[in-house]
Amino acid sequence: MSTISVYNRKNPFPATVLVNRKLNRQGSEKETRHYEFSLTGSGLHYEVGDSMGVFPRNDPKLVEEILHALHFSGEEPVTTKEGETFSLREGLTRYYQITQPSKQFLDALVQKSSGTNDLKELLHPDRKEDLEHYLWGLEVIDFLLDNPSVRFSPEEFAKTLRKLQPRLYSIGSSLKARPEQVDLVIATVRYESHGRMRAGVASAFLADRLPVGETVPMFVHVAKGFRLPEDPSVPIIMVGPGTGIAPFRAYLQERAAIGAPGKNWLFFGEQRSKCDFFYEEEFAQWHAKGVLTRFDTAFSRDQAHKIYVQHRMLEQAGELYRWLEGGAHFYVCGDAARMAKDVDVALHKIVAEQGGKNVEEAAAYVERLRKEKRYKQDVY
Repeated sequence: MSTISVYNRKNPFPATVLVNRKLNRQGSEKETRHYEFSLTGSGLHYEVGDSMGVFPRNDPKLVEEILHALHFSGEEPVTTKEGETFSLREGLTRYYQITQPSKQFLDALVQKSSGTNDLKELLHPDRKEDLEHYLWGLEVIDFLLDNPSVRFSPEEFAKTLRKLQPRLYSIGSSLKARPEQVDLVIATVRYESHGRMRAGVASAFLADRLPVGETVPMFVHVAKGFRLPEDPSVPIIMVGPGTGIAPFRAYLQERAAIGAPGKNWLFFGEQRSKCDFFYEEEFAQWHAKGVLTRFDTAFSRDQAHKIYVQHRMLEQAGELYRWLEGGAHFYVCGDAARMAKDVDVALHKIVAEQGGKNVEEAAAYVERLRKEKRYKQDVY
């Protein structure tokens, strides 16, 4: 009988890092990492398709830079809305969001500085899009350095900051295959803007400042809408380029562990097969054992013209449609901005052409898949 864990979002579990390694090989333009965390003693239970919530900490160098720009020592006490009191340094490290500026911070800056007239105009409710465009790649520190005469009291500054939120990451493992641990697949965000190097708050914290043996607060985020079919004999089609591979690695671990008879078809894509083929050996083993019935890869930079997962789907249109007609569930995980839309367009095209349907009929077919919970997306 399973007991309910005492750990949740309000009381996260300090999970110990077991593995922190780069998945990309030499020559890659990306930095995607594989993490394993121990859940021993947590009582936490997750299903494949769920996510883990991870509470990051801010970059201590950026914290010191902000304190220096504000002429604070960092020892000044600040109190949160919840009534918790700690030093400003601690607050900036683990409690407040200190990268993207909040509207309260920008409003306060405009009130305190005469040199922010352009910003004042951009804060008008009608100029939301212009403001977003202007703020891209700018952080709190940029505004502090550009307005050195502006003065805040510690409490005043802290009140303009939003609370640092946990980040949700798709789980890349199955408890049936790997009891008492959880695996995550995370792309480390690093880029340059306005003459400064920037980094993703959580992804850089995990990559750079969380060695093996350290702990990080975590909780399970249940995602009932991205579950495997209840019937293990139902076939599944999975489209997961890049870090979108995570839940499908978990699905395959689970289906292998329970001996599910259902067929499994995976589409995976990245830039280069030599250096960006995540879990290549694992997938080859599953393919050899028959757990992975079909496996199609799309490496966009391996040839002159770019090939993506949706192109591989179109190449296999007849077979893919046969799987759908045979009751297969269709899953997509990864980039919402472009990939998921392109995959959706390809799916409509496949249904129209292979099923001899017009545009409206194909759309109705895909909509029926959604209603029957046979077309599921986990996109971000």
